[in-house]
Amino acid sequence: MNPTIVQVAIPTPLHQTFDYLWQAPQAAVPGIRVTVPFGRRSVVGVVVATASDSEVPANKLRAVTQVHDEQPVIPAKLFSMLQWASRYYHHPIGDVLTTALPVLLRRGNTTQLAQIESFQINQLGLQYTPAKNASVQIAILERLKLAGVDVPVAAETLATISSRWRSVIKPLVEQGLIERQMQEQVPENLSKQQGPELLEEQHIAVTAVSETIGQFKPFLLQGVTGSGKTEVYLRLIDSVLARGQQVLIMVPEISLTPQLMQRFERRISGCLVSLHSGLNDTQRLQNWLLASQGKANVVVGTRSSIFTPLPRLGMIIIDEEHDSSLKQQDGFRYHARDLALIRARDEQCPIVLGTATPSFETLYNAQQERFTLLRLQHRAGDAKPPEMALLDIRRRPLIEGISDRLLMAVETTLSEGSQALVFINRRGFSPTLLCNDCGACADCHRCDAHMTVHAKRARLRCHHCGSERAIPQMCESCGSDQLDNVGYGTERIAAAMQEAFPDATVARIDRDSTRRKGELEKQLEAATRGDAQILVGTQMLAKGHHFPGVTLVGILDADRGLFGTDFRALEQMGQLIVQVAGRAGREKRQGKVLIQTRNPDNEMMKLLVSEGYDAFAQSALEEREQAYWPPYSFVALLRAEATDSASPVRFLKQIRQLIDGYKLDDVFVLGPAPAPMERLGGRYRAQLLFQAGKRSGLNALLSMLNRSIPELEGAKRTRWSIDVDPVDLF
Repeated sequence: MNPTIVQVAIPTPLHQTFDYLWQAPQAAVPGIRVTVPFGRRSVVGVVVATASDSEVPANKLRAVTQVHDEQPVIPAKLFSMLQWASRYYHHPIGDVLTTALPVLLRRGNTTQLAQIESFQINQLGLQYTPAKNASVQIAILERLKLAGVDVPVAAETLATISSRWRSVIKPLVEQGLIERQMQEQVPENLSKQQGPELLEEQHIAVTAVSETIGQFKPFLLQGVTGSGKTEVYLRLIDSVLARGQQVLIMVPEISLTPQLMQRFERRISGCLVSLHSGLNDTQRLQNWLLASQGKANVVVGTRSSIFTPLPRLGMIIIDEEHDSSLKQQDGFRYHARDLALIRARDEQCPIVLGTATPSFETLYNAQQERFTLLRLQHRAGDAKPPEMALLDIRRRPLIEGISDRLLMAVETTLSEGSQALVFINRRGFSPTLLCNDCGACADCHRCDAHMTVHAKRARLRCHHCGSERAIPQMCESCGSDQLDNVGYGTERIAAAMQEAFPDATVARIDRDSTRRKGELEKQLEAATRGDAQILVGTQMLAKGHHFPGVTLVGILDADRGLFGTDFRALEQMGQLIVQVAGRAGREKRQGKVLIQTRNPDNEMMKLLVSEGYDAFAQSALEEREQAYWPPYSFVALLRAEATDSASPVRFLKQIRQLIDGYKLDDVFVLGPAPAPMERLGGRYRAQLLFQAGKRSGLNALLSMLNRSIPELEGAKRTRWSIDVDPVDLF
């Protein structure tokens, strides 16, 4: 009988598995972790399959050195989805499987849940009389007696009595007077509040989705901002939990997770956990284990939570499904929304995609009746939709980028006791430092980008690669001291609003002002309470937040999306404007949204303001169809980068020659061409764009390229990657 050979996936750029001898007594099951020798080092990999023979000669086969799991850490259905994802995104299976695991599991850590050490007194202990001078022992016994027989007291509680508590309690345990226990640490949420009465639209949505529990059915829940989508989620969660199943809720950004968790904790009993990059590795592993072992009822997480094993998965909910943050932009470039649809299909459970501004792909799928459309067209309570208007700022006086009419509107809002929100999607003080004598800008030395001025810290910072330097006193090109800050960012706008309204409290909420842990939650809570009368921020303020006192939203620099080079720029502009506008008038007072523009006659901008997102999206979709962009075609990017400018284009020209030899009729190839930002982080980038009418044709081409490119000259000197369904062409 031939020895068992296992095929192990290892995190490498190679599209293959590696063969090893299996000598462990247990069965080799796909999805378990093993340590294997790889070159001169040992690495943790995942078993993919077994085989009876190998292309590697028997005398050169090395053996698995350690088996970490008795049961697969990646269960069969999830394992199958990850294999599909590897093929669909044309990404190495080893890297895909590794991405799906928490960092500590990638290093070979145990899958055991953290345990709480506790002690409890028994009947013998109640009868025990300690010596009069044993003060620590007396204190420990009194604390345990206070809790009562069979009621455990945590070790950390006893540690507050004395630093010597452990040596004192040890003989009591040995004498059988006190019992020591180790229990798995499973958080339990006991708070339960009743929700409000559902509106008819909400009730219809809840009923429609609940009736499909136990089968695959995709829904688009399109609800205007403030229409109560979260309340629909909560009722659906109740329906799933009543059946003893689990719910996965995905949000695009970490900033939305704490707010959702707080709301869920007020309404849902059971074990709720979150999964996002704000947790440390230990916390993330513990929450992952709670979910994978079926102890967590509800999991709230960002895009990587789609890889969490959930043995009783009953429903997937994706909030703000349109958000580009759901797409991973480096490494394994997956889209969490699309993988969630595949997982829901495999698990035979319904999936709800919720948003006020559906992505054009999702809207198209709903129009084609692949998704069931559920609408929430009315705001909850007495709230009315905000009034939207364009402010033509041509030939109007601007004060630090703010029009006089917007300032007057803010003044009126404050006099009424309400809050105003001013939105500009740029961080820092100004995006450019310009020399008025020679016209030179302070550029990043590593990117084809201007450095952003951060006045408070007196620093220039590149928002692409993160490099920084002090703000110069003189022009780096000509030596002139005539330097000017051109353009506006949140820091500058906040300062301008404070100067214009000195008696008001101005809060700036962006990535810079919320870097410290807990600062974002603190500022959002203050904004919700109304402690700040004027809020200035980026898109961190745009999505999902409920500020009851905000009745005015002013949007600055809205025109950028009208002239973007990316085919999704217009879509993203419309979504962002509608999402920001949705922060206004969410309570009884009707809100007003003022959009500053130098293009008030632009047909798409007027359509968005006058007829709403649906009309805007339909018109934009017609333009997409004429231009043969998704969802009317399928797109992929092949990117290459190197430390010199010539290598990426030269390398892609070789690939283009390969493609021309394939003679594919259905795939249109554009390039090679430098990336829109050619130099990023000190590396030069170029790309090939593929467009196809059928997914099968595009997949066939990418599969052939994956096999052929590693053989090309320069493949080892040039980084290259494939991005299927890119969210931008940057």
